[in-house]
Amino acid sequence: MAIPLITGVLFAIGVILVAVNLDGARLAAASSVAPASLPVPGAPKRPIASIRDRIDRIFEPAPDGPVVNQRRSAKASLSEQLSRADLRLRTSEFLGIRLGSALLLALVGVIRFGIGWQMLVTGAFGWFIPRFYLRFRRRRRLKAFNDQLGDTLILMSNALKTGYSLAQAIDVVANKASPPISKEFDRVVKEVNLGANIEDSLTRLVRRTESSDLDMVVTAVAINRKIGGNLSEILENIAETIRERVRIKGEMSTLTAQARGSGYMITGLPIVLGIFMYFVTPQYFAPMVANPIGIGMLVAAGIFMGLGQLIMSRIATVDV
Repeated sequence: MAIPLITGVLFAIGVILVAVNLDGARLAAASSVAPASLPVPGAPKRPIASIRDRIDRIFEPAPDGPVVNQRRSAKASLSEQLSRADLRLRTSEFLGIRLGSALLLALVGVIRFGIGWQMLVTGAFGWFIPRFYLRFRRRRRLKAFNDQLGDTLILMSNALKTGYSLAQAIDVVANKASPPISKEFDRVVKEVNLGANIEDSLTRLVRRTESSDLDMVVTAVAINRKIGGNLSEILENIAETIRERVRIKGEMSTLTAQARGSGYMITGLPIVLGIFMYFVTPQYFAPMVANPIGIGMLVAAGIFMGLGQLIMSRIATVDV
């Protein structure tokens, strides 16, 4: 069994090393490209690059049609989710990371427990770890974006008061604000400079960020460009509304922290104790995983704990 295990470990490590092509290496390679190394028209593509490009095209978002009614409507593709999380990875690279993580943890399960259901559990856990990390990055970046939006609108309003156009005000934000909002507005500026309509670019920005507050801003800008009005004053009013919402959300989060913490503790404590007993005293916990009755009890307990966690999270969630 040793040779297949070693081969599998080496294969998994190779998959991860090939897949994880992060920003620094990619930017360094792009900056050092010589003219002689540029692709020759008509030259055959490398097989690996061709397969990777095909995988990337499968998970790319559909081409943009009419931008109206596109805001946060359709389910985001994997490439869009990577963009929202600010992970500069191709979809093929991200899938390679998930595959490598699943293989590594599955091999850990084989080495520790042998070939059995434990291998499937550890492999499934490794498959979902990168997905959980992607979701965590998306939520953290969205929170940072929404926290900056109020000050950004004040900055745009001040720029409009000094006589700047809307496009110039967006450029001011791209140059003077801090990430992540500066990166997103800089992309809008580049799209407008390439000839895109500013309303369409802002709508695509809403779809990239999934921010309901920004959706309100873009709607106000679109209405203002059609019927006119004092846009700087409108942005100030929206900024005040957003700041008030952020303040109320913070207060609600503080008030419901105990309920959320209790829910996580009640749900997580049996799981942690079960894993601890499985590793420390396996002979004591063995009937729960070897006997059909014990397995049924574990499944029922997992279902009821999941329902309890769902109910407590719903109770502790307050929409503002």
